[in-house]
Amino acid sequence: MCDWWVLRCAVQITNSQFKIKIKLQMESTTMVIYSVIFLAGTMGNGLVIYVTGCRMKKTVNSIWFLNLALADFLFTAFLLFTIISVSQEYQWHFGHFMCKLNNFVSVVNMFASVFLLMAISLDRCLSIWVVVWAQNKRTTRKAQIITAVIWVAAVVCSIPYATFRDLQTMQGKTYCTYSKKTPKFILTTFRFVMGFLIPFLVICASYVAIGVRARRLNRTRTRRSQRIIFSIVLAFFMCWLPFHVFHFMELKIETNPELFEIVKTGGPITLCLAFMNSCLNPILYVFMCDEFQRKLKQSICLVLESALAEDRLSLMSSRSLSSHLSRISRKSESAAPTERKGTGTSLNFTESKVLETGERETLSTE
Repeated sequence: MCDWWVLRCAVQITNSQFKIKIKLQMESTTMVIYSVIFLAGTMGNGLVIYVTGCRMKKTVNSIWFLNLALADFLFTAFLLFTIISVSQEYQWHFGHFMCKLNNFVSVVNMFASVFLLMAISLDRCLSIWVVVWAQNKRTTRKAQIITAVIWVAAVVCSIPYATFRDLQTMQGKTYCTYSKKTPKFILTTFRFVMGFLIPFLVICASYVAIGVRARRLNRTRTRRSQRIIFSIVLAFFMCWLPFHVFHFMELKIETNPELFEIVKTGGPITLCLAFMNSCLNPILYVFMCDEFQRKLKQSICLVLESALAEDRLSLMSSRSLSSHLSRISRKSESAAPTERKGTGTSLNFTESKVLETGERETLSTE
């Protein structure tokens, strides 16, 4: 009996040590993935914001891409607070206001990003199927109004989530989580229906229609269009479905405690996938656009030209200084005695030839 008890205690200690080790590894892995998503998302979406906002002409597509990049940029930028929280065992040290603000901004930009993806899909579908209507009615003014409505709808949908977010203290540690009075089932169901189910059905239907139309209009680009469409739908499905599934599993923890370890381990991974979608959006929706690629190349060339222009100006200033010194020397030589005039002229002629040859060589190298 005593041996059995010792063996059981040893097994429990081994299991607890194994769980602690797995927990530490998961936290480290999650923090690394979050950091990569944070850097890639802010840089990629920041580049899209610069190109669409400063370099591209204002069109319906540029308005969609600008607002989508803005939503994804804020979505990934606020990931910094989550990274710091994960590094400190999910403790929250930023206060009550930032707890609510961080959740509010994240949920707002989640809804805004998903709604914008749905709007882009519908706009592309209508542009291909109803060409005449799109040419007459598809204006930048209406696109701006639609994006404003999308942002307002995202804010309204996000208010309940920030309302029930609060600080809780357990074992002397402070966490930013939902309060016990939160109607979790209603909020989870609402987020799934409005943030995934309806947009996913609309995106799928739109791109199926686009694929059918593309097959009829241009057979040479059918395979490329099908690959892009498949990538867009698959990325949206794979990034967001696990996130919502695990939130529904979280609701069953009280009745099924065995799900606690699964949710605790897989929850951060599903959140990584959800954040990763904001990094994939610039690639799938923007970088595949020919106009965006052209403007991006022009922007890079402009940066290089400006850098080279500074070097050119410094080179030109050194040349102007040398020519100024040569003119001074010629004036001094002309004022010299007549017996040195021929020698001075030949010297100046030789110096000017050297300068001219040097300038030609420099210009040829440029």
